[in-house]
Amino acid sequence: MKTILSVLTLLFCSLAISQTSVSGKVVDSNNEPIPGVNILLAGTTQGTISDFDGRFSLTAPMDPPFVLQFSNVGYESQEVRVTSEDQEILVTMMEGTSLDEIVVSASRTPERIFESPVTVERFGIKEITNTPAASFYGGLESLKGVDINTNSLTFQSVNTRGFATFANTRFVQLVDGMDNSSPALNFVLGNLLGMTELDVFSIELLPGASSALYGANAFNGILFMNSKNPFDFPGISAYYKQGWTVQDAAGTNAVYDLGVRVAHKFSDKFAAKANFSYLSGTDWYAVSEEDVLNPGRTRAHPNYDGLNIYGDEVSTNIKGVGDALVAMGRIPAGYENFLPNEQVSRTGYAEEALTDYNAESVKFDAALHYRPFGDDLEISYLGKVGMGTTIYQGANRYSLNDFFLQQHKLQVENENFFARFYITDEDAGDSYDIRFTGINVNRVWKSDQDWFGQYAGAYIQVASQGASSEQSHAAARQFADQGRFVPGTPEFQQAFEQVTTDSDLASGSQFRDGSQLRHADLNYNFTHLTGDFAEIQAGGSFRQYKLNSFGTIFTDYDAPITYSEYGIYAQIQKKLLEERLKLTGSLRYDKSELFEGNVSPRLSVGYTAGDKREHNFRASVQTGFRYPTTQDLFIGLDVGRAILVGSAEENLDRYVRTFPVSGAGAAASGSSEATISGRDAYENSFSLASVQAKDPAAADVDIVKPEKVTAFEVGYRGRMGRVIVDLNAYFNQYKDFISNETVLVPLYGEVGDNSLSLLALQQEDYKAFQTYTNSPADVKSFGASLGLSAKVFGDYDLEGSYTYAEQDFDQASAPDFRTNFNTPKHKVKLSFGNTDLFDNFGFKVNYRWSDTYFWQATFADGQVPAFSVVDAQVSYKIPSIKSILKAGATNIGGDEYFTAYGTGHIGQQYYISLTFNNF
Repeated sequence: MKTILSVLTLLFCSLAISQTSVSGKVVDSNNEPIPGVNILLAGTTQGTISDFDGRFSLTAPMDPPFVLQFSNVGYESQEVRVTSEDQEILVTMMEGTSLDEIVVSASRTPERIFESPVTVERFGIKEITNTPAASFYGGLESLKGVDINTNSLTFQSVNTRGFATFANTRFVQLVDGMDNSSPALNFVLGNLLGMTELDVFSIELLPGASSALYGANAFNGILFMNSKNPFDFPGISAYYKQGWTVQDAAGTNAVYDLGVRVAHKFSDKFAAKANFSYLSGTDWYAVSEEDVLNPGRTRAHPNYDGLNIYGDEVSTNIKGVGDALVAMGRIPAGYENFLPNEQVSRTGYAEEALTDYNAESVKFDAALHYRPFGDDLEISYLGKVGMGTTIYQGANRYSLNDFFLQQHKLQVENENFFARFYITDEDAGDSYDIRFTGINVNRVWKSDQDWFGQYAGAYIQVASQGASSEQSHAAARQFADQGRFVPGTPEFQQAFEQVTTDSDLASGSQFRDGSQLRHADLNYNFTHLTGDFAEIQAGGSFRQYKLNSFGTIFTDYDAPITYSEYGIYAQIQKKLLEERLKLTGSLRYDKSELFEGNVSPRLSVGYTAGDKREHNFRASVQTGFRYPTTQDLFIGLDVGRAILVGSAEENLDRYVRTFPVSGAGAAASGSSEATISGRDAYENSFSLASVQAKDPAAADVDIVKPEKVTAFEVGYRGRMGRVIVDLNAYFNQYKDFISNETVLVPLYGEVGDNSLSLLALQQEDYKAFQTYTNSPADVKSFGASLGLSAKVFGDYDLEGSYTYAEQDFDQASAPDFRTNFNTPKHKVKLSFGNTDLFDNFGFKVNYRWSDTYFWQATFADGQVPAFSVVDAQVSYKIPSIKSILKAGATNIGGDEYFTAYGTGHIGQQYYISLTFNNF
């Protein structure tokens, strides 16, 4: 309340002080207008940006003289002295370097990237225009130290500094200040439901921990996507992109991508905008038949489990089936001895039979902006809706069909503060689990009991006549598979529709979701009050989750699950020694109703050296933390190979299921059924590693708590002759690393107390559970990045970077623990181009190389081979209509590659585009 009163007082006081109006135009050396130039009143955070025509206007709360600072990506910063009221200014900016770029994310206040207290990468309008990637989001892969894992054509996952899967819960993405993570899935779906290309003003990326300013989960990094304000960028712009994807498995397929942006400034007080984009194409086919658990096996093996084959996860010991057949009187006693003591799996369906690989993204947003007191205050409403179809790889492969996400934001801001509130609401649409689709289409045709019974009977019949084991298995499978539904037939399609509209995973594969997230942010910059003493900021946030999966993902069987968290922070920044030394201190406190409070400090120091102030050295130490995700806490999902049960205390007794017990087990335990809860996974289970080592021991699994990291970083940015150098190195030490541990819960007996539980293991009367806990293992990571850029041969741009990343973890100390580091040790990126090779013609070529690395994830583990990729584009500007004609290609060499084990292999993509009125 005190903060609100202070703000209102300042607003009324601002009406009484002197004001000076300034306007003008910003052009380049060819007298062409430069849009998007940052214009700041020196010594304050107040400013504006130039519009499409390079024009700007600004009202300063003071009398002349004063200084305006002009900066933009790729141009040298300038300062202009204003000496009179209503002065008209013409500013000519010369092409400069990346050191002059202005960023906001590192300190929540505008500052040159050169002086940022931590590592920050920027991707602006110029980079978006010149990227050879098929989309601006894919172009982020050119940034130093950035990994992009391609899940599918429309779903790419950004990460930095390792420890990520596609469910990248350690990385935050903010679109106009809104976290656009899925409330239920708890991670960002790339740009599937994000921002349209025409409306992007700037993108900033902070690698590493950022919790001191941005709270929980800003752990590996945070990506900021900022859109164009309709006051500064009015007009109509549009693009159309025609492309083709080429893949060995899928052939050549068309990609259509179009968008339009409409913005209008109705007056100095009111402006509005709307954006629409549509993309349609064919996804990368995933067709690997490699056996997940036993590489080298083929489909001819009785217990084959193919990587992108589904339904073959269902297996049983065929010897036990023979015993059951004898007990039921279906075969004479003694004939079961013809059956081998080995596992046999059902015949599965290839992924391409279970999804159509359509890739689609539809995005629309509209915003209203109101300035009741001119530039002193802005009130805005933003509504965003997105619907998409894509493939997501998590515990299983999922077909996200018509996945719908909407966000609504109300924001009030001026140069010293902002207050925002937004809500995120999602609907899973017609999404389904591809693995369970294969499993249950099989079961619609024939139950597991009948199929294995027929298999065993046929095996006995053939083996008893002297056939070999291989011949007997082949004959048995052929007999059991007679009449199996064939993809493309009406029978198969009917079963497919039945399964994908059924949300009970015992018989179907649909997952439903209507979860919500509510969030509020407040930040106030006190610099205008503290003067030259220091820059001081303070703020806070509040978030509430409402999980509503109707029992298909979470244990919200009867009602939605709600919980909330909040945080407060403060930062002080001080410049000393003729503003060469910059000290920054930040402190944040966060509290969730499920956990104790957490404090996150950050300290950094930067020093600018050299007569021309061209060398900046920085060092920082900060802590980061992340809360366990909604799934870590409240999931209750059987994914086939294991049952996933979250470890929130109230969740342990929510998941309760009844399972059949074997004949021997029923005789020993006195019951043919066993009731198991999630609590049993944490309190009455064997560790998987001990059972595999044939020395069963009780699992020691604690319920999950927040994960923490202490991050140390040093860096240097500067100019050495014609070369710009950007270097950073980091060391991270983790505590309470959130991990999964697979345990085996016996269907009867108490682990460690009697032999009944050991009998359950012998009779395979147990269930595998994946628990969510913290590893006691000592986990560290470290790495470094070096970026170089220079002008060569006149006006040609040459850039390159090298990134090294490594983890320090002793697997033997925690055999059940998986870090999911999932990043190459070495990466190299190069680019060469010229935006003005000759009149209005430009080009750019990007090259990137990634080292081999091992991918760990719930779906599957496997090696990702090294790959090299070349992307290129040529462009031609048409100044008369402010348009750009562009043609490009990605992966020109044509060698298909993948960035995660189990996904479709990435082929080539060609495109040609025309962008109208957007430069």
